[in-house]
Amino acid sequence: MIAQPSLQPLLDKYFDYLKYERNLAAKSIENYQRQFASICQTLSISTWSALSVEHVRQVLNHARRQGLSPRSIALRLSALRGYCAYLVELEVLSSNPAKAVQAPKQGKPLPKQLNVDEMHQLLDFDDDTLLAIRDKAMLELTYSCGLRLAELADLNLNSLQDDGQLRVMGKGSKERLLPVGKKALTCVGQWLKVRGELADGNEPALFLSKHRRRISHRQIAKRMQLWAKQQHLDQDINPHKLRHSFATHILESSGDLRGVQELLGHANLSTTQVYTHLNFQHLASVYDTAHPRAKRRK
Repeated sequence: MIAQPSLQPLLDKYFDYLKYERNLAAKSIENYQRQFASICQTLSISTWSALSVEHVRQVLNHARRQGLSPRSIALRLSALRGYCAYLVELEVLSSNPAKAVQAPKQGKPLPKQLNVDEMHQLLDFDDDTLLAIRDKAMLELTYSCGLRLAELADLNLNSLQDDGQLRVMGKGSKERLLPVGKKALTCVGQWLKVRGELADGNEPALFLSKHRRRISHRQIAKRMQLWAKQQHLDQDINPHKLRHSFATHILESSGDLRGVQELLGHANLSTTQVYTHLNFQHLASVYDTAHPRAKRRK
């Protein structure tokens, strides 16, 4: 990364902080490094203590001239805010200059979720072929637990606990324990009965491709879209849309925003402090009463 020599030591220290204290994934740190490579090319300062509100505005104006989208500009500002907060903690800066700069309006709505009837239409199919059994288990589990695509692909056999809960490793290696609805448990159980037809040796992955290895992100997305067409849904289906539908349906039924965010695993530092007092019994209660396909035993 190109930066003023005097700027680099604190940047390297910050990246170590993100890696070892914030426990961010390698790809996330690489994204931060790319952001700051562009930021440092714009700045004319030789020390971070000289960073001002005007410098932050210059960075964003330069990004606009480069033709970056409002979302990309907002991400750059977010990266600067996080770094400046770190510099304030180190007493390099007395205040955070990035906080005084407003992010550009993005005007991008959340993806349209499936309504409950459309979700039933997608999930209610009977097909006893091997891949169909696997796909139904993946669909039900994604919607039942609000999983991210990466979380679904990374599930192992031991992710499903004996008591029917699901242990998930989310962003930033943050682990959470989720309740699983009855229909999802049934479908996963049916898949486990036939999984051995694709599993080699001690393969840990819960979901496998026809090539006898862990199913890829691309394959999952492709199979979900196939079932959307098969079930005559006139819209694209992907794991994020199922996750968004999960969150919307639970929130509409329960009104419990904090519980929904905990279930989704929105675990950055600011939101974690708000939601850590919610215990599993509370979350399970929200889930049981609100999820349209849960029907868990009382």
